[in-house]
Amino acid sequence: MADTKTIVITGASDGIGAVAARELAGPEVTLIITGRSPDKLNAVAEETGATAFVADFARLDDVRALAEQINGAVDHIDVLLNNAGGTFEPNRLRTVDGHEPNFQINHLSPFLLTNLLKDKLSGALIVNTSSVGNLVGKVDLDDLDFEKRRAFQTRCYGTAKLENILFTRGIARRWADDGIVSVAVHPGPVASSFGRDSFFIGLLYRTPLKKYGTITVEKGAAPLVELARKGADPKLNGQYLERFKKGHENKQASDPTLIDGLWTRSAELTGL
Repeated sequence: MADTKTIVITGASDGIGAVAARELAGPEVTLIITGRSPDKLNAVAEETGATAFVADFARLDDVRALAEQINGAVDHIDVLLNNAGGTFEPNRLRTVDGHEPNFQINHLSPFLLTNLLKDKLSGALIVNTSSVGNLVGKVDLDDLDFEKRRAFQTRCYGTAKLENILFTRGIARRWADDGIVSVAVHPGPVASSFGRDSFFIGLLYRTPLKKYGTITVEKGAAPLVELARKGADPKLNGQYLERFKKGHENKQASDPTLIDGLWTRSAELTGL
């Protein structure tokens, strides 16, 4: 019998995270799933046999508690799919931690979780769900929360997705000696609950228009599933993929000053 593989999937209560959980579940997989909806998450857990932990990434204390739960449940993690996220109206609210929501939920909370799980990740694959929206992002290390700049939703979301790529490359620069491989991936324009907290971006996903501009949830999950099954392939370390191929990325995505600076600022903001 093959060794059991431990896979952790965030944002697994619905959408591509839930589909990935169903595809990856099996007798040789120890599966841990997280999400913010207890009812939806428990339904996926019952279907897949996964262990479910509820956490809201709009609360950093939830992320800290989640890391403690996962660390207490497993001895090692083979695959971490950082899939939790979404797009949010930046002017409508701030998180309880005082951050612009696209920044915290898409980047800062996954950054914190991944760092708190570091001791269990030797030889692991980390996949960060990013987006082609990174092309419209712009990272300003002195204004990560858009307090000085005008906070357009597309710019805030795109910036967070750019930060996913910068974080991926930060992992590649810092943790390669531990055998850790990090990849960022755009799953495609998936017809899921994405954009539910947005009026303008959500129009494509909530109306009949979605059948013209989106792909199925199953197709969207396919890159995550393939990467998880492949495992920690060093040839992929630090790459950004659009589904299965090298992606189109913002010119800031390879800037070493931003890669290191974002890591440092994120560590400061999360108290690491």
